[in-house]
Amino acid sequence: MRRPASRGPARGEKPSVETVWAWLSAIPDPEIPAISLTDLGIIRDVAWHGDTLVVTITPTYSGCPATSIINLDIETALHGHGIEKLELKRQLSPPWTTEWMSDTGRAKLEAYGIAPPRPAGGPQHCPHCQSKAVERISQFGSTPCKAQWRCLDCLEPFDYFKCI
Repeated sequence: MRRPASRGPARGEKPSVETVWAWLSAIPDPEIPAISLTDLGIIRDVAWHGDTLVVTITPTYSGCPATSIINLDIETALHGHGIEKLELKRQLSPPWTTEWMSDTGRAKLEAYGIAPPRPAGGPQHCPHCQSKAVERISQFGSTPCKAQWRCLDCLEPFDYFKCI
């Protein structure tokens, strides 16, 4: 007889921190679903404190409107994997920076059509055609962390993830 696949640890068994990180890496960012919360770099720590799993999160900025959805998505995913006692800890210092975004996350952003952040203050090239002929349309994009740019060759508008 074949056992059904397990979605979480056996009753009373704690999954490893590495396993929890793997589960968290499957949760998409609610504003940019092409990247995960771990790609974005907002998950700061995962640790067991007794029988309670503590996940430390640093939002991209203190007023991020997606914070409550992110917390709900984490709770839903981890409870779905059998985590019964969970604490989500919000840590604002040090503040999140785009340097915490993974290289994988940056590549996923560009493949999704969003220019990844660069310290120079603007996109390196158009994420659609790779042309370096780009111009800023607006400092404000579809979310507070993005600006609106346009390619002068393919004429496609695109979001640029601001460097913070």
